[in-house]
Amino acid sequence: MKMDDENEIISPLVARISFHKVLEALEKIAESDVDYRSDYAKALLRHTSPFPELRDGISDLSQLEKHKDLIKNLLADLFPTALQKNEIKAAAIPFFNFTFNRTERFEDILANAGDDFGMAIRNFEQHEFYVFCCCLVLNGYYGQHFDFSRPLFYDIPDQDGIMKHYRILYNADFLEIIPTEKAIAITPEDITLLMNNFDDLELWKQKFPPESWVVKGFGIISLFDATSEIAISNLKTNLLLANSSHPDKAAIKEKFEDIFRSIYRIPDLHIGFTEISMEDNMFKIAPFKPLKSYILSGCNEMNCNEVFCHETLQTMLDEKKSYIISDVEAYLENNAVDKDFAEHLLSQNIKSCILAPIIKNEKLLGFFEVVSARPRELNSINAVKLDYVLPFLTDTIDRNYSELQNEIDAIIQNEYTAIHHSVYWKFKEEALKHIVSPDKENLAYKEIVFKEVYPLYGQIDIKGSSTARNESIEKDLIRQIEKLLSVFRFIHKQEKLPLIEQHIYELENMEGELKNSLKADTESIVQSYIANEIHPVLQHFDTTNDEVHEKIKAYFDTLDSKVKMVYESRKDFDDTLSMINKQMAEVLDRKQAEAQAFFPHYYERFKTDGVEHNLYIGASISPNQNYSPLYLSNLRLWQLQAMCEMENEYYRIRPTLPYDLDVTSLILVFSSPISIRFRMDEKRFDVDGTYNARYEVVKKRIDKAFIKGTTQRITEKGKITIVYSHRQEEIEYKRYIQYLQHNNMLDNNIESFEVEDLQGVTGLKALRVGILYSNNLNSTEMMSYENLLKEISNK
Repeated sequence: MKMDDENEIISPLVARISFHKVLEALEKIAESDVDYRSDYAKALLRHTSPFPELRDGISDLSQLEKHKDLIKNLLADLFPTALQKNEIKAAAIPFFNFTFNRTERFEDILANAGDDFGMAIRNFEQHEFYVFCCCLVLNGYYGQHFDFSRPLFYDIPDQDGIMKHYRILYNADFLEIIPTEKAIAITPEDITLLMNNFDDLELWKQKFPPESWVVKGFGIISLFDATSEIAISNLKTNLLLANSSHPDKAAIKEKFEDIFRSIYRIPDLHIGFTEISMEDNMFKIAPFKPLKSYILSGCNEMNCNEVFCHETLQTMLDEKKSYIISDVEAYLENNAVDKDFAEHLLSQNIKSCILAPIIKNEKLLGFFEVVSARPRELNSINAVKLDYVLPFLTDTIDRNYSELQNEIDAIIQNEYTAIHHSVYWKFKEEALKHIVSPDKENLAYKEIVFKEVYPLYGQIDIKGSSTARNESIEKDLIRQIEKLLSVFRFIHKQEKLPLIEQHIYELENMEGELKNSLKADTESIVQSYIANEIHPVLQHFDTTNDEVHEKIKAYFDTLDSKVKMVYESRKDFDDTLSMINKQMAEVLDRKQAEAQAFFPHYYERFKTDGVEHNLYIGASISPNQNYSPLYLSNLRLWQLQAMCEMENEYYRIRPTLPYDLDVTSLILVFSSPISIRFRMDEKRFDVDGTYNARYEVVKKRIDKAFIKGTTQRITEKGKITIVYSHRQEEIEYKRYIQYLQHNNMLDNNIESFEVEDLQGVTGLKALRVGILYSNNLNSTEMMSYENLLKEISNK
């Protein structure tokens, strides 16, 4: 048997299309006493008698075309003429993609699909086809009752390219199953074995060899249009995909639109969604993909009253029913108050639309948009179809907002109020105690304390950031004053007014002061003067003549749109600072994920003019694991390597930065264990107790310290400074430095010096070593403390 007249398939069945059961029925009718029925049967039998293949079976499909009219008459009782334009029906062999004697409606459907369309059952692979054919034998010949019927569908496009979905039903009353000499007798044990091994195709082929059975006769296939049901099912599937981290959001949107086109049978239909914020009465672009907004096409947000007139908007918000415009052009003519919105739709070639409210727990989330380029395609009648899908859309959009909120919360926790996962167990433990307590209302929240932990502190600081910031301020203010002087001098040529001369004099004085020195309040004084005195004057003269207008307009066009000031150097500085902090933090966070694998430890970082980080490690952080001093040594080596990588990352991105800045690196070594307590009022960890406070004092004062007896800072660009107190710490870090020198991460020159006495802190010492920059440093594997000992001992 051939599928689609072309592609041969492997099957346990050999199909013989035969009408023997119909002919046998006709023979009984011919012997009946009902004259008109008997005469009709005798005539058919007489016409078929010259063609024994109709009874014996046809294997050559060309014979079906030869006997087309005769077969149609034979099957007339099964395919009534009155139902030819209604029913989608044909004769077929079950599961084979071949049909004949199709009804007129079936023929029209196939004709509209196009000449190159080939029928194939959806998701019906060779394996399933073979097993289903075997089950047909088991049920038809061996009297079993295998329920192998799952919904089968044909997907057939219409003349507009809209995919229609048709459910397939088979009638096998006119089929007979006959074994051939290749057939193998099936025992009860075989049936049990097959029952439990659907996936074993070789087993099925062993019990039912190819072409070992003949299926003689024909089946009747009936299709019914299940497009809406299938489209809704597909919508659910795609909603799940859209809600996942599926990479191709554009493809999902296209599938969404195809689904809605199938539901509405409108080939040019599009869909969208617009968020509404009831708190500030704004329509907004939804923060998730892939749907666009047709209400807000061309902007990100707009006041609701600027989109609709007050009456229309109140109707939409109060009634919370779909707002339907079946003919936008007619709506424009008859609703002058909503003229702008109608024109906005027409500018997008929208001629009819449905705006359906998305409501969850009585809260209006936004409007789902269905639009078409043709008038009256969308109307109040077919708007009812949305009732079937809006619950799924509502749940998905609500879930998107919930996931968005979770993502926001995660960012807030990660960037602002972190509860690090290494100590999360303790917070969870205390929270659970509160939840399950019978007296939770009177149970105070217990403070979280971790005792006997070892601190590690490090920072990468922007060298001279205050000076650089002042320089950027000075450049912008001088540049703006120069622009203003140019404008005022031009105006003065046109109109000799004393007020203009006065402002020129004041601006020139300010320019001179800025070039001499920048005081703490200079920026605010100059900005206030320009905003409150200079700009109002320019706005007054803006209408005097065209040349002055163009000069003033050119000046205002150079200003930052938000602060209304020249903001070029300051923006470059701020952007550079942000980029450095972002890249440094990303490197540190990425390396931290690796370091946590050594031994869980608390980690926090802060972005200031650079990136600072605190690490705390000890048995109390992870009481379920065996702590050893080895892990502290390992983390110290990791920290030194991580600082090298952060410096190298800065070296890599420096050429791309809009403002040239330098960075310095510092590590503080503190070997005495301390306690840290979570401050409930500040929502952060801090050292606990007076003795432990010395560590915090050192942290706050060390980065601005000088080398003892000099005016040179202990930190220097291109080098890492390691501050310590004890001889043993020096020995330990020199071993780390020696190892990293061996691995071409640090240079060979090590400086040793004492740190000047700080208020309340004396006796600090420091090591300083240069960093070797390399673009390939990121590929360096993190060295463990054990490997360090091995390498040093081998040298």
